[in-house]
Amino acid sequence: MLRQPKPRHALLRSKIVAIRTAVHVSSSTGPPPSPSPPALYRASEASPPNTQHQLFAGMPQRDSFFFPHHTFHLERTAAHCVLLKNGTLSHGPTRTSLVMAYAEVGNLGSSLLLFNEEAACRDVVSWIAIMTAFSKNRHFHVVIDLFQEMVRILEQMNSTALVIALSALSKNSELVKGRVLHCMIVKRGFDSDTSVCNALVDLYAKGGDLASSESLFRGVTLKDVVTWNSLIRGCWFNGFTEKVAFYFRQMSFSGLRFDQVTLSCVLSACSCLTELYGFGEMVHSWVVKSSYISHTSVANSLISFYSKCSNIEAAEKVFKDLHLKNIVSWNSMINGLVQNGRPPAETLDVLQEMQSTLKIQPDSVTVIAILQLCAEFSLFREGTAIHGLIIHRELGTFDLSVMNSLIDMYVKCSDLTSAGILFNTMPCRDIISWNTMISGYSHNGCRKEQAWYLFHELLKTGLRCTIGTLLGILPSFSCPKDLYLGKLVHCWILKYGLSNSVSAVNALILMYINCGDLLSSSFLFKGILFLSDVISWNTVIVGCVQNGYCLDALQVFMLMLRSLHTKPDPITLVSVLSACGQLDLLFFGMCLHGFTVKALMGSHVRVKNALITMYFRCKDMKSSEFIFQESEARNLCSWNCMISGYAQNNKNIRALELFRMMGTLQPDEITMVALLCACAQLGALRQGMQIHGHVIRLAVHHNTYVTASLVDMYSKCGQLDITMHVFENSVEKSVVTWNSMILAYGFHGYGREAIKLFAKMCEMGIEPTKSTFISILAACSHSGLVDDGWKHFNLMSEEFGIEPATEHCVCIVDMLGRAGKLDEAHDFIKQMSMKPEPGIWGALLSACKYHTNLEMGKSIAEYLFHNEPENVGYYVSLSNLYAALGKWIDAVNVRRMIECRGLTKSRGYSFIGVLSHLEQPSHSEMEFQQMGFASFLMLTNCFFISNGLSWKFWGMNTVLESGRLGESDPTDPDSGRVGSVESADSNGVWPTLADGVGLSLSPTPFVPTSRRRDQGKGEGRTAATSPMEGKEVAGGPTAATAADFSGGGDSDDGSSLLSFLYCSLCRERVGSERGRDGKREKGCRGLCGLRPNLVGVRGKVLAREKGEADAGSARG
Repeated sequence: MLRQPKPRHALLRSKIVAIRTAVHVSSSTGPPPSPSPPALYRASEASPPNTQHQLFAGMPQRDSFFFPHHTFHLERTAAHCVLLKNGTLSHGPTRTSLVMAYAEVGNLGSSLLLFNEEAACRDVVSWIAIMTAFSKNRHFHVVIDLFQEMVRILEQMNSTALVIALSALSKNSELVKGRVLHCMIVKRGFDSDTSVCNALVDLYAKGGDLASSESLFRGVTLKDVVTWNSLIRGCWFNGFTEKVAFYFRQMSFSGLRFDQVTLSCVLSACSCLTELYGFGEMVHSWVVKSSYISHTSVANSLISFYSKCSNIEAAEKVFKDLHLKNIVSWNSMINGLVQNGRPPAETLDVLQEMQSTLKIQPDSVTVIAILQLCAEFSLFREGTAIHGLIIHRELGTFDLSVMNSLIDMYVKCSDLTSAGILFNTMPCRDIISWNTMISGYSHNGCRKEQAWYLFHELLKTGLRCTIGTLLGILPSFSCPKDLYLGKLVHCWILKYGLSNSVSAVNALILMYINCGDLLSSSFLFKGILFLSDVISWNTVIVGCVQNGYCLDALQVFMLMLRSLHTKPDPITLVSVLSACGQLDLLFFGMCLHGFTVKALMGSHVRVKNALITMYFRCKDMKSSEFIFQESEARNLCSWNCMISGYAQNNKNIRALELFRMMGTLQPDEITMVALLCACAQLGALRQGMQIHGHVIRLAVHHNTYVTASLVDMYSKCGQLDITMHVFENSVEKSVVTWNSMILAYGFHGYGREAIKLFAKMCEMGIEPTKSTFISILAACSHSGLVDDGWKHFNLMSEEFGIEPATEHCVCIVDMLGRAGKLDEAHDFIKQMSMKPEPGIWGALLSACKYHTNLEMGKSIAEYLFHNEPENVGYYVSLSNLYAALGKWIDAVNVRRMIECRGLTKSRGYSFIGVLSHLEQPSHSEMEFQQMGFASFLMLTNCFFISNGLSWKFWGMNTVLESGRLGESDPTDPDSGRVGSVESADSNGVWPTLADGVGLSLSPTPFVPTSRRRDQGKGEGRTAATSPMEGKEVAGGPTAATAADFSGGGDSDDGSSLLSFLYCSLCRERVGSERGRDGKREKGCRGLCGLRPNLVGVRGKVLAREKGEADAGSARG
């Protein structure tokens, strides 16, 4: 026989070269190919010892990563050498086995060389082997090319090759080529093969053509388990969960036994639809009955099913009963705990338990779940530890999802610097990386320019932007100055065709509302009115409420109720209740309360918290307390709402008491801010310092709002030195912190320092706000800096573009009124571009009282009585004006007007510190305030003289440094903070405040002034007790005599009447003592000794430190 010549497959050689190129290109897009085992082995042996130690120091698990893998390489290479030596490599099955062996360890180069050798006999089995090798390594496009080449060369195929090709087309989402192959299958008669039909069903289902998949399924004559699994998995893949349950029932009727793939797929489908929860439990019972519960994949599906259905307890039970756990089991449990909002400690315990098992270590799915937990709860320390684990295990080197999760964690933990470093050092970025960074910069108001820059750079890269990009960049346009750029982005959205998305339009609506363009937002909303969902309505309502358009928010809510296809959800009700509280619409809020009960949303925790806040803002504290007490599920926000509500309604003691009742619940920054506000209003320094200790222990002292509250508290408690220390040592000074410090300087009369601080703030690039100018104008007003006040008032609108609001105008009028320029203040009000609010006229009325301008005061009061008749403070101001001029009959007539119109003046009261506790006088003690002005004076005069007690008055406008009393009358512009009084002994009576006049009692026998002067000279220094400190001073706890505090003959002007004064440092009363030069001086008699203290005396300031004057001034 003649020997047949070997054909030259030139075309095959070119195809192999193309395949090699494709493999190299596909490998270059992913992780770089690792060097061959011998090369790596030689490199490791050739490395210097110290370099080797540095590379693998502290990372012993790298041995388990690399060397077993290389051992497998060496075993296959050794087997290859043996086959070459024995000459058995030409045997077809042997060669095919070696091709598959190299493919299992990812060495496709060796597999391809074996397949391409000239001596190789390439039959269908060889082609199937090389196709399987590339399919296992996920090079599906190479599999398709190999199949085409096989058909062209051999002109034959079998069902196995078809199944491999169809699987590659399915995983590569190439439905068009799959239809062509389907035609070839039908033409060659393979359509009756069950395995081929199963692959076709899977191809059409995963290609999105479920109808064709179902049609093929019905045409299969001999259906096996794989046939049913292919269709069930296809229905779940396309989101038809109801069809999954339907075909599962049909399969049970067919008599076929389910396998673990079927059960896992059905359980996954049940977790996607709440209505199928009962069906999933039925499947669970069938799993237990069929003894499939021991299969790890089925148990993993059960864990995921219960986790996604919020039954985490059942998931934990399945997890604990599972003996053979794999990495999917641990990941399913960790993901379930994260998705159900369980405490972070539980999830981290599961992670620690997972790491304690030597065989299973965290992978990329694990760290992504943990990073999501750290981002949600702002666990910065734990997040950085996970970052170290990622570097240690080399999990994020080529995994973009891990790197994106890391960036998201740092962004949500407010560490944008670390997030930016990670982003800039990433070798390759996808659109999710860009969107995460842009969103992080956008939500940080100080870095919105960086968000704009990144968005501009993203457009240069050529990546196609998504809805996530739009939702990330639009929040950066948050003020009217950004409206132009926001409109440019809107044009870009129209250009890219993203305007058809409802979520995109919702983001645009919120952007226009934040920029103050309500017309454009309403136009966009009307355009999607028929396609709008509850998120669209919530976007409009929430945006209006956050930007102060509360009335518009209520109108949109009423329109929402009239729409038939959208119903409010808890987010809607929370926003609308907030609008009612801000507008003081109590009746409408009560109607909403009834609506929440009717809509079965009254038990929602967020809705209850919103109701508590709304009732507090409407001054209905009883309803707030009732809701809080009846609430079974209280979270930290519930307690914060109550504490903040009490502080806002001047129930500061109740706020502190409620804080003590929180128990083991750990407070947060909001709690601390509310408590510090309560302490500031009380002037309770001791309690404020205790809250400061809580702040340090909770590690929230770096929060800018907490810092600002600390500055405000110490300022109002008279501790300006501590205020400056807190401000200077704050890590990050926000505009709120600067405002508080400027206001503190103004409160203490340091107007020049406030102006310097404002200039320093502007130099540092911090843009002032409306509140900043309120603080600086108030500082100028209290310090009498009229020219500087006008300068900053003009600077506000000319340089910073801030339109003067009512508060700014009140400060200007108050500043001019204090300086005695009443006519100029009156002209300023008349020349205002906007209609003056009653509060501005009220400030001028208060100034008229100070300077006893009866004519102007009467005209202003008549105007205010007409425009705001329910404000009792204006009546009190006019009454005080008459009283100051000695017109007592007119003063009494104005007081009677208050009674005739049904108005009630707020009662003034004092707080007494007893052993570190603040106590308020009882109701019976405050009944003195119900008496008339003249009758009160007569009764108290007769009573005290008949009982042998001395008494004296001080003006309500006296501002004393102790600040331990509450405001005497928050509605009276003439009333101010008064000094603290000590509790009287058994012979004394409670001091009260009545009708704008404070009464100070001294529990000593009534003695004429001359006798008291003589007694004072003969007595030594008498010590007094400090009620706030609760300590005895030298000399015992004897009560101070009247001569120590009345002034007697020791005052500078010989007056016998002197207000009670207190040291701002130790809170002891101020007495007189003989100095080194023999003269008697007013000074502190407490424990502070020679330390500096500020004392106010009848408008004069005494600053003492070792007998020398020190800094500061205080109004007295």
